[in-house]
Amino acid sequence: MLRSLVGSEMCIRDSGTFVETLTSIRVSSWQEMIGLIELGNSTRTTAATKMNERSSRSHAIFKITLTQITTTVPKRQFDKPAEHIREACINLVDLAGSERNKKTGATGDRLKEAANINKSLSCLKGVIDALVENCTTKGPKKRIPYRDSHLTSILADSIGGNSKTYMLVTLSPHRDNAEETLNTLKYGSKARQIISTAHV
Repeated sequence: MLRSLVGSEMCIRDSGTFVETLTSIRVSSWQEMIGLIELGNSTRTTAATKMNERSSRSHAIFKITLTQITTTVPKRQFDKPAEHIREACINLVDLAGSERNKKTGATGDRLKEAANINKSLSCLKGVIDALVENCTTKGPKKRIPYRDSHLTSILADSIGGNSKTYMLVTLSPHRDNAEETLNTLKYGSKARQIISTAHV
């Protein structure tokens, strides 16, 4: 399920990965941006499980588009000034954690949400694995399965395009979560092996 900033449902069209009813708002300060992030977080679905009393039941993507406009002074007296526009995008992504149903005790809607979360994270892992393989091996390049999920379709340009990718992982210090912690570290370690170069 995709929801916009104000909580309305969205759907993705595969032609260019266009997200319908996506909310885009122009801001002029970081304070306004923080306010929009908080508004978006307020629409996210959370619920209590045995592992977390306020568990995120969805991923969140906050896209920032930066636009720089420069004007070139004309060399000739009657020539018009030329404008040059340069744009860059930053995708801030908060991924919901993978879940083991035996530990969370999820049932009903929570169980369906967990299945969707785990499926999308598995698709993201498949994309990361394919990108790393293409970076580290010679010969024919492997097809990157971006279209296997909405999440990877939206993030295609951020993961393997003209971009730089950074991943922060959150770990639990509790011994009962040692297996999840190890898997998360492996997940993040794999993402570090992606080699990409951002060109301006």
